[in-house]
Amino acid sequence: MNNYNELFKKELEKIEGRPSLLLHVCCGPCSMYPLELLSKTFDITIYYGNSNIFPYEEYQKRLDTLLEYLASINKDIKVIIPEYDDEYQKKLSEYANVKEGMQRCAKCYGLRMLEAYRYAINNNFAYFTTVMSISNHKNANYINYIGSLLEKKFGSVRYLYADFKKDGGIDINRIMNKEAKIYEQEYCGCVYSLRDYFQKKTCA
Repeated sequence: MNNYNELFKKELEKIEGRPSLLLHVCCGPCSMYPLELLSKTFDITIYYGNSNIFPYEEYQKRLDTLLEYLASINKDIKVIIPEYDDEYQKKLSEYANVKEGMQRCAKCYGLRMLEAYRYAINNNFAYFTTVMSISNHKNANYINYIGSLLEKKFGSVRYLYADFKKDGGIDINRIMNKEAKIYEQEYCGCVYSLRDYFQKKTCA
């Protein structure tokens, strides 16, 4: 198992200037510490490709929260917002009854990262990565493995390995969330995670 935090730090040591980075962001709360950390080195563009979020109103609420947060910290960062895919949930349906954090989530990471990586290729970005590894509920090994496969397959954009939870990142992010007082969602995103959330709430 790779130490993705060490790979991240070693890559930063090699960088000269301010290369462009396409950063996949899933929501405002997960973006805070990664943005602060990455903005020291990169010229960042955010890619909000998250058709996994159901329903659409929740997708929009998380997007609005992200935009409001960026405005509050005076970050002049361009945000790419692709069209919402109404058929996305069907792409995960084969794993509808699989425990969260397993195959369904891995497929979801892969779909969204592929979409964002293609944008990075088509728009000549130097690097691509995602903030998703900041979450304790998301598997950093899955995420970074997918990133490595994308780079091997396409090659023109360097994947930036990362595990933003490390070096106290997750605690810093939590503090930043509390201070910002922004909307924090109660389930991951897809219709199946929403179903599981309601089931747990009913049983509680």
